[in-house]
This record gives sequence, C-alpha cells and structure tokens, in this order.
Amino acid sequence: MDVNGASVVVTGGASGLGAATARRLATRGARVVILDLPTSAGKEVAHEINALFAPADVTETEAVQAAIDLATNEAPLRAVVHCAGRGGALRIIDRDGNPGSLETYEQVVRINLVGSFNVLRLAAARMAGNDEVEDERGVVVLTSSVAAWEGQIGQIPYASAKAGIAGMTLVAARDLASRKIRVTTIAPGLFDTPILARLPQKVRDSLGASVPHPNRLGVPEEYAALALHVIENPMLNGETIRLDGAIRMQAR
Repeated sequence: MDVNGASVVVTGGASGLGAATARRLATRGARVVILDLPTSAGKEVAHEINALFAPADVTETEAVQAAIDLATNEAPLRAVVHCAGRGGALRIIDRDGNPGSLETYEQVVRINLVGSFNVLRLAAARMAGNDEVEDERGVVVLTSSVAAWEGQIGQIPYASAKAGIAGMTLVAARDLASRKIRVTTIAPGLFDTPILARLPQKVRDSLGASVPHPNRLGVPEEYAALALHVIENPMLNGETIRLDGAIRMQAR
C-alpha cells in the first residue's frame, strides 16, 4: 500500500512508538491523523509534522469514529497504526495476602485489548468502502509485546492483553481477507520510550544490556520503519512480528 496522498491514523501518536511512526509516514506523503488523549502532546506533534490531531480515548467509539471521519475528510483511509496502550503492575496476590485488584486488571485489558478491537473494527468498516488499489483496500497494524509470550511477574494484565492482540491478528486477517484489508501486529521488546525514560539511567543501561543483539534498547524509529514496511509489503498479513533483538524475557 502506497501511503502517498492517503490518510493514515496513528493512535498513541503523541509520543514514543506512535510519534516516530507518525513522523515517518508524514515524510512519505501520508495525510497523518494523530489520535491520542486530550492531555497528550498530540497537538504539538501534529503541528510539527503538518498532521491533524484527534483527541480521543481508543475505548470510546464516538471519539474514535470522529478521528476516522477527520481522516477520511482529507483522503481515503488506507492505513491505521495502533500504538496506544498502557502498562499496569499487578500481583495475583498482594503482599498482605489479598487478591489482586480486579479493577486494575479490567482497566489495563480494556485499554490495551478492547481498545485495539475498537480501533480495528471501526477502521476496517471504513476501509471496506474504499476503492481497491493494487488489490487491497487498507492495512491495520496493531501493537502487541514480547510480554504476550514472556510476561514477567507483575505484568499479568498487560501480558493478558498483549497475548489477546497477538491472538486476534490471524483471525482478523482471515475475517477481513474478503474485504482486501490486511491485519498484522508488531510485538516490540525493550524500547527506549517515555515509559522507560522515567527509570534511572543505570536501570535503563541494564535493560539494554539484556538484549542479545543489538546490545541496547530499541529506538522508536526502528518500530516506525517496520510499521511502514508492513504497510508497503502486500504479502505481510496475519502475522505477529517480534521486534526484540532476540530477547527472551526472564520471570522478573
């Protein structure tokens, strides 16, 4: 799929993986719409790259629909890169012997997994009305994590949600094949994003050293490069691609 002149929505596009992806797509001539929380830096990033900003929570149907409307007012929506999500530490039994918080579990799963499905379904419904271009109508790139396979202690809601995203990928690709819409997921490992930037440099260095090769944290531009390649390569469909420098996470 050639993004030049097409609309592309990037969720979580105000920072980290999403911001790097929005910038790269803009350089390829895409009409980028950044979907992120109203409290984010989405407006500033959009201004920087000549994009549009749509304040929204990915779990809210009307807000996501409004962002898609904004995109299609510019040009046909041909691609979505869904980076929005959140972490959330939770033990099954806390230090005092109490059951872990069901509310925290539900919140993390809702934002990461339900939010992914919400964006996928709304984007796909809009893409299905597109004219075919080189035998396809659109591409959706979701974001999982290596935690889908090797979730660490305390990551149970996050790992559950990311495993769910990996699990929906092939099913979604098969379901949407008749509509000529591809669905592929990227599962990053340890990346130098704003979440890790909050950690002490010593901790960040230690995390980077745990990656076999390259022996460092990933950078958001590497995620963006893969997202663009997925969009442009018509044979990539139904797959979850690990982008992790060969890391396999330990229990803690």
